[in-house]
Amino acid sequence: MRLSAVDNLKVILVAWVIGGHALLGYAAIGGWPYDEVNEVTFHPGVETVLAAVVGPSGLFFMGTFYFMAGIFMAGIFTPGSVARKGRRRFVVERLARLGVPWVVTALVVWPTFVWIAYNGAGRQVSWWQAFTDRKPFLDSGSLWFVGVLLIFSIGVALAPPLKERAITATHVVGMTVVVAGTTFLTRLVFPARSGQVGDLHLWWWPQCLGMFLLGAIGGRKLAERVPDEIYRLTRGVVIGTIALLPVAAALMGVLDLAESAEPFLGGFRWQAAVLALVEGTLVVAGSLWLIGLAQRRLTGQGPLAEGLARSAYVAFVVQGPILLSLATALRPLDLPAEVKAPVVGAGAVAVAFAIGWLVTSRRGASARSS
Repeated sequence: MRLSAVDNLKVILVAWVIGGHALLGYAAIGGWPYDEVNEVTFHPGVETVLAAVVGPSGLFFMGTFYFMAGIFMAGIFTPGSVARKGRRRFVVERLARLGVPWVVTALVVWPTFVWIAYNGAGRQVSWWQAFTDRKPFLDSGSLWFVGVLLIFSIGVALAPPLKERAITATHVVGMTVVVAGTTFLTRLVFPARSGQVGDLHLWWWPQCLGMFLLGAIGGRKLAERVPDEIYRLTRGVVIGTIALLPVAAALMGVLDLAESAEPFLGGFRWQAAVLALVEGTLVVAGSLWLIGLAQRRLTGQGPLAEGLARSAYVAFVVQGPILLSLATALRPLDLPAEVKAPVVGAGAVAVAFAIGWLVTSRRGASARSS
């Protein structure tokens, strides 16, 4: 079962993640490993504008990935796949598709390209230091998403099947409260942006797991169409929340993210509670709205759209090394971050999807010839 709207949305989200990582590499607030060695950063005013324009999406786009994974992997495909293959074979196949890329990245690929970036910046570190001294240990770059998705997938396969049901406004409100509350409680122990062994991003698990489960419950019904009343409700919530965020930030005195972020990241603070509430609101409403928007506006089909959708997973997997390589290559050029970041982002999106296209085209050709 392939739905063109969801496939097209997946392409946009993967491109957004790649471009967002490129921006974070040159941001003072950081959030992507190149910020550890970057040679230039955005002007504070530019970074504030980017945070206001692009930043809110960063609070819920990753949750949308898990929402889509829940719809298709847990809600539609997994029950039938487990019934046909059995739990053991299903888990083995998940380990191969998701676990192998994560292991190879964490043990070999990521430390290698971090080592290249550090030495390109004139910091003499050995490959072994780049591997063992990373915090968190077994850092996998953007592939943390795949490792966590593997854990969720195995959990769904081993648990009793979830009953599919129509998603109502009550579900939307209830999941928002659950995600916001558990996010705040989780960050009492694991503050946002903290590292755990295996790069598990435990501080993000409430929204990731919550949206995965909501997608699994919504299943085929959500995949086909988000109900009009839910679409209108979530659209209004997202637009209203994003419009209020800059005003709220100004009232709270948050004008420099790098200097003001710490109280919002966790602990028993009102700032952390506010961020948890905003995240919970945006991730639940935003994920449903994006799926609904795609179903109403992103239904185009054709060879290009199909090829990009087929390439998206590979593009996501290979983005890290490409981003670090391009940023390192541009390092000697005397250009501001406002120029370098978009060039790195656009170049990485193009190269990552080109590699994905090549890999999946060859795989398809091999399958047809066998």
